[in-house]
Amino acid sequence: MTIDIPIVELSKMLATYAWPFARIGGFLMVMPLIGGSFVPAKFRLLLAVVLTVVIAPVVPTMPNLDVLSVAGLVTMIQEIAIGVAMGFLVQLVFDGVVLSGQVIGMSMGLGFAVFLDRARGVNIPVLGQLFLLLGMLVFLSLDGHLALVQMLAESFHTLPVAGSGLTESMLAGLLTWTGQMFVYAMKIALPAITAILIVNLSFGIMSRAAPTLNLFAVGFPVAMLLGFAVIFLSMGVLVENVSIFIDRALATLSQLLE
Repeated sequence: MTIDIPIVELSKMLATYAWPFARIGGFLMVMPLIGGSFVPAKFRLLLAVVLTVVIAPVVPTMPNLDVLSVAGLVTMIQEIAIGVAMGFLVQLVFDGVVLSGQVIGMSMGLGFAVFLDRARGVNIPVLGQLFLLLGMLVFLSLDGHLALVQMLAESFHTLPVAGSGLTESMLAGLLTWTGQMFVYAMKIALPAITAILIVNLSFGIMSRAAPTLNLFAVGFPVAMLLGFAVIFLSMGVLVENVSIFIDRALATLSQLLE
């Protein structure tokens, strides 16, 4: 008794799920929250499989390529690059939020107080970690994770499998958005930096008027307390700026995909 293995059918079924899995897997590797090192790799793999099973049947067109061929390998790399680019664009939002916290922390004199960021595996100032947690909460409150999954599913319509891939205009838009990260980071940190700068200028004038005054013993705690007070008083503006930053990132991603 012989068993006939339908190689052609198996190859088509593998292609139906392999290329969407590559794009989804690349996206989840760098996606905010899920892409952090504190999330187990098994969980990300399981989530990628679940999303692939749900999204793959509604993908509009599939190329007539063998997954194990050279063209299939090139298509696989292209799909991974698309997913990584989508996740990287939104991840820049949280990098900008962390950067604003680092700038404020250095101005307050808290640059020496570091904390392990498990999302990246490096040490960052405590204030940057606080801003990162705040950004994640705002992101979840805006249903940003659901919007990203929806855009990921729609990307198979605007950027079909084995299509043009990442075009020059998309790469240029991604680089432009990378520059916007610093702009939004400074907008978030500007109120606290301005207040601390005024305090430092005031102490500079006092040092000229009273050279015997120990400004290090007086100015350091005053700058730190004022920094915390400004952060507390401007928390509403801070959350609003982070929300605008996230909305702008999602809008930019939607424009690039279209």
